[in-house]
Amino acid sequence: VERCVAAAGYSVGEFAALVFAGALDFAEALYAVKVRAEAMQKASEAVPSGMLSVVGRREANYKFACLEARKHCESLGIENPVCTVSNYLFPDSRVIAGHLQALEFLQENARKYYFKRAKMLPVSGAFHTRLMEPAVEPLAEVLKSIEIQKPLLCVYSNVDGKKYMHSKHIQKLLVKQVVSPVLWEQTMHSVYERKQGTEFPYTYEVGPGNQLGAILKQCNLKAWKQYKHVDALEDEEEAE
Repeated sequence: VERCVAAAGYSVGEFAALVFAGALDFAEALYAVKVRAEAMQKASEAVPSGMLSVVGRREANYKFACLEARKHCESLGIENPVCTVSNYLFPDSRVIAGHLQALEFLQENARKYYFKRAKMLPVSGAFHTRLMEPAVEPLAEVLKSIEIQKPLLCVYSNVDGKKYMHSKHIQKLLVKQVVSPVLWEQTMHSVYERKQGTEFPYTYEVGPGNQLGAILKQCNLKAWKQYKHVDALEDEEEAE
């Protein structure tokens, strides 16, 4: 831990990164995550919405595709439709979130927008869009009630891909993260930015699955060569 140079967590994983960096107490962070999850679930139930994983060709224009999908929703009588990029994963890979009708329109017209793949994700709502606004207040309240320290090492925010500066900054951006796109690709560039000739650090993905490793490989092949996955359950199984 003393030699660790940076930490980052994808979406809810940001709470784990902040616990690791000593900014949040584990039990308090767990409580905040519970409040966040329940509030986001409630927001999801208010509007039929979802998320679409998209891999595009070089020519793909995601903003234009989302604009046309919103216009389609308006033609169906949906007021203030939502359809926007909610996760930046790696070059040519995005998650688009919003009203279900918008996502279905994009799937049907995938070829027109130069999408090689457009697959619905098994989630209940449009996370990291303004459809999550009802979840902002409950999370803001709980974060005001818990103690947040300055991190012992650099932790990068999903909201802007930059380092957290102080405890108030953490409090503010964790709330903003619920309704803002996850800038994971940009975060990877920030974390691994270094002078030419400087070696890349070892990277450990902790927890279930190795999706973030797969994303790192697409973002930065040299950094990925120093990557390892640590499954949190392995040690427990061995102990048993």
